[in-house]
Amino acid sequence: MSYKIVADSCCEFPKEYENDSRYERVPLGLEVENELIMDDDSFDQAQFLKKVAASPKCPKSSCPSPEKYKESYQTDAENVFVFTLSSKLSGSYNSAELGKKLYHEEHGGKNIFVCDSESASCGETQLVQKAVEWSEAGLPFEEICRKLNEYRDKMKTYFVLDNLETLRKNGRLSKVKALVASTLSIKPVMGSNKGEIIQLGQAIGIKKALAKMADTVAAQAVHPEERTLMITHCNCLERAESVRQMILSKIKVKGTLIMDTRGVSSMYANDGGVIVTL
Repeated sequence: MSYKIVADSCCEFPKEYENDSRYERVPLGLEVENELIMDDDSFDQAQFLKKVAASPKCPKSSCPSPEKYKESYQTDAENVFVFTLSSKLSGSYNSAELGKKLYHEEHGGKNIFVCDSESASCGETQLVQKAVEWSEAGLPFEEICRKLNEYRDKMKTYFVLDNLETLRKNGRLSKVKALVASTLSIKPVMGSNKGEIIQLGQAIGIKKALAKMADTVAAQAVHPEERTLMITHCNCLERAESVRQMILSKIKVKGTLIMDTRGVSSMYANDGGVIVTL
């Protein structure tokens, strides 16, 4: 059956998905110093990071409207699979669900599955790739939906950031009870529990924190040979490559993919942040 993939702009698409009408991003808005920047194809990461660094105010994001999602569902494809960043971190999922309701009210029945990734960035990419794989294999819509939920529930998300201030000031660390950030040298290793950010550990210095994250990824991996290791980085390809090598020295995986962060991920990860999913 024909398919279309819709994702909010926190999702990074592999290069082969670009310029293909079967894949569409619905952009979030980013606000820096009262300037609205859309996280679409016009997004310039370097300029954005400069503006964030120069501003004393914390940048903010706004989720897409239900109408924007509704418009993205208008396709001749029989199945539409929609992926959003964690509903615990953004209103994007609720907006996508409301857009689905509006579409059905206006156009009648259609196979639309909205998936809360309970992650972000390459966590969404993981699910997008599985939806494509299973659609290309000809699996029924209902089976793909079930398998996507099962895959998400087993997926792990990890990250190490040079700067947690954007997450903290925007209230995204509310569940982190014992976050140690008293000195700039202490770098927490963070993860996700059902879409909420948790602290997994900490280390002194970014290099040791990345190594600790790699150790944690390897230790928690279950049947990694069946899964793809995905890493997104905010303007720090060498760090991402280093993390990949550290992980691959400990476990074998089905494949690897490294991508640069788009707008929303760049805003929250900040310059130098690294996100890993498996």
